[in-house]
Amino acid sequence: MGQNTSSAVMQQRSEPHSSLDDFPTPPWATRALCEWMGRRVVLAGMTCREPAANRGHMVKPLREYFKAVEAADMHDYGAGFPQNDYLFGSNPDPVDWTITNPPFRLAEQFIERALETSHRGVAMIVRSAFLEGIGRYDRLFSVTPPTGVLQFSERVVMHKGKLSAKGSTATAYCWLVWDNPHIPTDTRFQWIAPCRKRLEKPGDYPEETAT
Repeated sequence: MGQNTSSAVMQQRSEPHSSLDDFPTPPWATRALCEWMGRRVVLAGMTCREPAANRGHMVKPLREYFKAVEAADMHDYGAGFPQNDYLFGSNPDPVDWTITNPPFRLAEQFIERALETSHRGVAMIVRSAFLEGIGRYDRLFSVTPPTGVLQFSERVVMHKGKLSAKGSTATAYCWLVWDNPHIPTDTRFQWIAPCRKRLEKPGDYPEETAT
């Protein structure tokens, strides 16, 4: 995949930091994915990349399951991760899995690059509405359909600019998973059973603990 220089993408990439899709993922939602994956493959010996690491709230639970997790982000959120633009320049070295919460408006580009640079699979948490759209179907889902659509049965609450256990949302989320993305397959729709209470751990919401 070459450098993406389309005008739409370039305009989005030049927006100020405050306008970015900054919606940290609750750690329990990442653990739910890893538990689902762990019933199918052994994650402990695999490598993973989180290219939109934000403040690291997805990186931490990924490191509970994977052998090694490479984390970076285009912007500095103060978590100490390298600053790296995932979509521009040459492809990064391949890893076993790429797992992230991509910027919503750039999710297709993130998926495309992840599929090119992942040996075993790709998983992206997206708004369930991402499944809709004729253009997206033509460009992505009809060409490279995901192995699984994992719809959360309980709401994953994501707040703009902060991680919090409180609040509610009208937005539904699901995981899209491409398992062995180089082998065409039919898509299976599954639900993630209620699991937030079981999968949350002390320290998952450091800002609220500190206050």
